[in-house]
Formats: sequence, structure tokens, C-alpha cells
Amino acid sequence: MNETPPSLLGMTTYLMSKTGKAARGRLADRLAERGLRLWHMAILAALADFGPHVQRELAARLSIDRSDVVKIVDGLGASGLVDRARDTADRRRVTVTVTPAGRALLETLKAEALAVQDDVLAPLTSRERAQLTALLLRVHDGTRENTPERPGR
Repeated sequence: MNETPPSLLGMTTYLMSKTGKAARGRLADRLAERGLRLWHMAILAALADFGPHVQRELAARLSIDRSDVVKIVDGLGASGLVDRARDTADRRRVTVTVTPAGRALLETLKAEALAVQDDVLAPLTSRERAQLTALLLRVHDGTRENTPERPGR
């Protein structure tokens, strides 16, 4: 028996958490079929949207531990989805750039994400979806503004 207590159904944060977990799980399952995780998609998206990044800056932008970024970028590089190059002025710095193959894969992954989104948001009309997106963007922006910096990030 899996029945949610009514007192939790009245809590927006609970509903957001459960809905987000379900959506994340569905997308993670789709990515796993390709041997990928959500961080792979996030790194490809950041590189495609913002351009080449030093690995340290990529970790900070996405709030991923630096050592995890190295592992993820290593895997993406081995698959030909990103290129890495040492900075000629500072050999300790490694700049990461998305490749054409990485961009093509990202487009496929975005289509997968949109399919999951359509499935999760199926109970809503297109107008309600637009309204939900606008409201969630406001909440998202508010949480970013009110979140203290964490040490080591």
C-alpha cells in the first residue's frame, strides 16, 4: 500500500520534491539506456550554451565537485563528445569544448527530456504548462538568490 498522507499533499515543497524525483528518475532511466547520467547532459548543455570552459569553472557553474567533473569529462572525451586542451599560458588549466558529435547527442538528449516532460505534464493543458514553467522559474531564481555559498564549491 502506497498512500500519501493527506497532510503532505497540502505541502507544495513535498509535491515539488516527489514530482521532481519522479521526473528525474524517468529521465535518468532514458539516459542510462545510452550509458549516460544527468551530469553528462548537464556538462554538454553548459558547453553548448556558454562555450568552452576550464574544468574548474565548469564544476563551479554546475555545482559539481571538481573531481567528479574530471571523471565525467574524461568519459565524454573518450567518447569523442568533448575536446580537452591544456592552456598554453597555464598548463594546469584544461579547457573543455563540446564537439559536433557532442552537440548532436545533446539534441537527441533534449528530445528525450522533452518526451519525459510531456509525459510528466500530461495532466496539464499547454496554458497550464506555460504557467507552471513561469512560476517554477521564479521559484528557481529565488532559491538561487537566497542560497548561501557552500565551502569548496
